[in-house]
Amino acid sequence: MASITKRLSDEGETSYFVRVRLKGYPLQTATFKRLTDAKKWASSTESAIREGRHFKTTEAKKHTFADAIDRYLSDVLPVKFTTKEQRNRRAILVWWREEQGVHVMADLQSPLFAQCRDKLLKRTSKTGKPFSADSVKKYFGVVQNVLKYAVNEWQWLEQSPLRDRRVEMPELPPGRVRYLDDQERERLTEACKESANPLLYPAYILALSTGMRQGELMNLYWRVPTQPPAETAWGVVMLEQGAIVLHSTKNGERRRVPVVGVALQVMREPAKVRRLDTALVFPSPECPQQPIELKKAWATALKRAEVIDFRWHDLRHTTASYLAMNGASLAEIAEILGHKTLQMVRRYSHLSDSHVSNVLASMNAKILGTAL
Repeated sequence: MASITKRLSDEGETSYFVRVRLKGYPLQTATFKRLTDAKKWASSTESAIREGRHFKTTEAKKHTFADAIDRYLSDVLPVKFTTKEQRNRRAILVWWREEQGVHVMADLQSPLFAQCRDKLLKRTSKTGKPFSADSVKKYFGVVQNVLKYAVNEWQWLEQSPLRDRRVEMPELPPGRVRYLDDQERERLTEACKESANPLLYPAYILALSTGMRQGELMNLYWRVPTQPPAETAWGVVMLEQGAIVLHSTKNGERRRVPVVGVALQVMREPAKVRRLDTALVFPSPECPQQPIELKKAWATALKRAEVIDFRWHDLRHTTASYLAMNGASLAEIAEILGHKTLQMVRRYSHLSDSHVSNVLASMNAKILGTAL
């Protein structure tokens, strides 16, 4: 119940002291010069407490956005992310702190974040290039995570100002799909096989046949290492099972990758002559505890094969493209590549048009019969 007490100061000024006390909740008090304001506050505070809104609002007025970012930096970042991802996110969080840190949480509204989006789009990267739509989305992905903790775990906000896509993100350009045609693949395969670097060919074949990321590939071990790398994905090759088990991946989930056919045969060769000073499958000649650097050998092979505008990561696109052209569904491609959603693999959907046509033809034949 609310009670209002009229008070008279030594100077003769009248004020109204309000008490709101509900069983099970702390006492709430406030002072007003006008009785109308006192009654309005008492009514709204009572309603807010009964509906569970009052104390969340109080927390939102008590903490600044800088407080939220600092708590995220100390409590969430070191626990949830690798060292490399911590560095990436910390730089983004520092930017958000400088831009919006002064605001109390209750004042965070979508227009403020829309202004930040526009400001990011006008920025230039360290290389002097304009900020891409993908970079802007990364900045907002990080801040959305901070706001999620502020709402769900700390209860500093009742709801996120970025909920329901209230701030429109810039359109992302179509994902790059560069894959090897049959002639390019044959030439590049031969060039890698003839490379002066003996590890280029098995690495190339394994990448092409499995679609693994370069970081996953370069951090493969013949056995579980004593100290697994903390900053990147890593896995263990188990030739007797015809598989690679990736214990740590980009999306944080363990993944089993089958090794079959030519890839399995090629991997048996380095398995026979393993180095004794390292468990890495592709170790550096100079620093056996570090992965080998294949950049120079790869560039030479591309030049000899006359394959232009092709990066190592495009081997992953090549694997996905071949899977699509051979009838694999988008869900199957996503599972093989280690994507949590189908969004990243939709770029390959046009390559499976013939497969879709066959599925439709089969369905039509069953329900409508063959053409006259």
